[in-house]
Amino acid sequence: MSNLEAKLLPWAPVVLSVLRIMTGLLFFEHGLQKMVGFPPPPQPMPSPMPPMLMASGLLEFVGGAMFTAGLFTRPVAFILSGMMAVAYFIAHAPQGFFPILNRGELAIVYSFVFLYFFFAGGGAWSIDALMRKKAAA
Repeated sequence: MSNLEAKLLPWAPVVLSVLRIMTGLLFFEHGLQKMVGFPPPPQPMPSPMPPMLMASGLLEFVGGAMFTAGLFTRPVAFILSGMMAVAYFIAHAPQGFFPILNRGELAIVYSFVFLYFFFAGGGAWSIDALMRKKAAA
């Protein structure tokens, strides 16, 4: 292990938590926009909202909040990863093969980031970590 790696290694759980928090906040914002109209979307949401759009907004809102807090990180991440994979194949893939052209690259990135958190957990700054410490004590 190099000297740089040795210096960076202790920071990995903290940086993992920062990535989780930022990803969760950005995802939560998508749900907030669908559920309450804030921040105002470029095009108004349809009224009444189609069931699939309502379901995705609810998952983004609740799942994004839970993911940000690091509460049940692994199961939430698994659900959100699957949701984003489905979103890609339903909304983006039919529009063309290349993600940059069908505007699906964000759905792909979210899907794989959530998949990573399913395996990695929430990191040092999470409610999950606090619950593990409390259970061990």
